[in-house]
Amino acid sequence: MNSNSSRENLYTLDGRVPLMQAVPFGLQHVLAMFVSNITPIIILANVVGIETGISASLIQNCMIIAGIGTLIQLYPIWRIGSRLPIVMGISFTFLSLSMFIGKTHGMGSLIGAVIVGGIVEGMLGLCAKYWLKIIQPIVAATVVTAIGFSLLPIGANSFAGGQGAADFGSLNNWIVGTITLFTCLGFQVFAKGFLRSLSVLIGLVVGYVVAAAIGMVDFVHLQDTPLVSMPKILPFKPEFEWGPILSIIAIYLVSATETIGDTSALCSGALKRGIHKEEMGASIACDGFISSVAGLFGCTPITSFSQNVGLATLSGVVNRFAIASGAIIMILGGIFPVVGRLLTTIPQCVLGGCTIMMFGSIMFAGFSMIAKCGFSNRNMIIVSMSLSVGLGFTQATGMFKIFPQIVQTVFAENCVAVVFLMAIILNLVLPGKKFISGKDQMNKVD
Repeated sequence: MNSNSSRENLYTLDGRVPLMQAVPFGLQHVLAMFVSNITPIIILANVVGIETGISASLIQNCMIIAGIGTLIQLYPIWRIGSRLPIVMGISFTFLSLSMFIGKTHGMGSLIGAVIVGGIVEGMLGLCAKYWLKIIQPIVAATVVTAIGFSLLPIGANSFAGGQGAADFGSLNNWIVGTITLFTCLGFQVFAKGFLRSLSVLIGLVVGYVVAAAIGMVDFVHLQDTPLVSMPKILPFKPEFEWGPILSIIAIYLVSATETIGDTSALCSGALKRGIHKEEMGASIACDGFISSVAGLFGCTPITSFSQNVGLATLSGVVNRFAIASGAIIMILGGIFPVVGRLLTTIPQCVLGGCTIMMFGSIMFAGFSMIAKCGFSNRNMIIVSMSLSVGLGFTQATGMFKIFPQIVQTVFAENCVAVVFLMAIILNLVLPGKKFISGKDQMNKVD
């Protein structure tokens, strides 16, 4: 296999790619999501008051479970996994409720709820053919667009140094973030082939070097780091209480909507085709069942990562083996703590400079999906009303105070959930085509 053909295979799902060519692209995916993957566990441990030794173990475990989940999405077990280049990681969607359950009921009840809720979502994925017909392409397109919009503030906050950082918006953050962003943009516009596809990794390396040169990289946490540390299973004894279980299941339904949006965006933006309903169901099944496994590791649920969908769309690299090399890096990062600690030294402004354009590409994928659905008056109402209510209401979270706490937890700060619910309702009640008849359009390949 010559060099040119192996590079071309990077843009196909199943082509053969040499390991040395695959690893940089896998590493690029890991760097895009690494901080977001471990942050929910760090916040949860601090709020609940988990002791330092267990907290360190949980950080390792969340890297390992993210790697395992990604591998199963890429190389399915039975009907669990989509065979699509989806990268999995610990979900922020569950963080607020997890902190509440962990503080009031204990970590055992939280882990028990995570395990049961994951099984419920997994079963929904396996039975997807019975309910996916209500998710017409215009609904999926609206959700993808909402995901893109919802990620923009995350990229901006990272660019400025990370929300809550003491140096938020400082000159150094502006300088490093801007250099990183323009490096990514420059390689995306002017480079060709291999280098263009690595624009995010190159931008991150350049930004990291600049940040280190001006003293923004701190290596103190690398001291006294053990070389090898094996993961600990069941750090908390699962307990099963109806209240936490039902609350977590509600959030799993929200997570499933995000997975639907991410999977649709990936197929539309990176693979340039529609999504098959079997892929959708298998992706949700993986989301659920592997989240139950995450509970056994003491972690909160995992889900597909939108920033990696944006990266695949931007770079065009969809090769499963290349993405799998990143999953292996995550697993090794969990077994060899020094790897994970080294990745945590990347400043937030560098990550922000890399992710802004990636997040915008998800929004663009949503626009493209809307265009394919057509600009009929019915579609205009579904999209405009869903985005207006979903994005608008969740910016004024106080308006949800009249509702029960579970409603506030699910909807008040989650625009994707509100957009999804609005799009589903409008699609069902507006006059015109409601359900997909004949050949299922979810199976349609553009």
